Amino acid sequence: MKTAQMGVTRPARKLLNRSERMKDEVYRQMFRLEESRPGAEVGLALALLRAWLGEGSKLGNDEERDWLKKISTICLEMIEASLRTDKSAGPCAQ
Repeated sequence: MKTAQMGVTRPARKLLNRSERMKDEVYRQMFRLEESRPGAEVGLALALLRAWLGEGSKLGNDEERDWLKKISTICLEMIEASLRTDKSAGPCAQ
């Protein structure tokens, strides 16, 4: 009986863990971009794409969808600002 109960609760835990992992990855990439790490723009864009793909598979709920819409706007602004800064900086003097 215990295994049957575990099988019933496992999908909900798995969804929660997947959602939390997705959020953690997006936040981690945002911090990398704030630290001006090389390739952080691409890492953040990929994390957002993975999050939207996960949302498209109907695994998310309304709260997750709202979070994703809000955070995507912030992330896109961060990426664009970073790209503008990189272009205006020009080559580094050595």
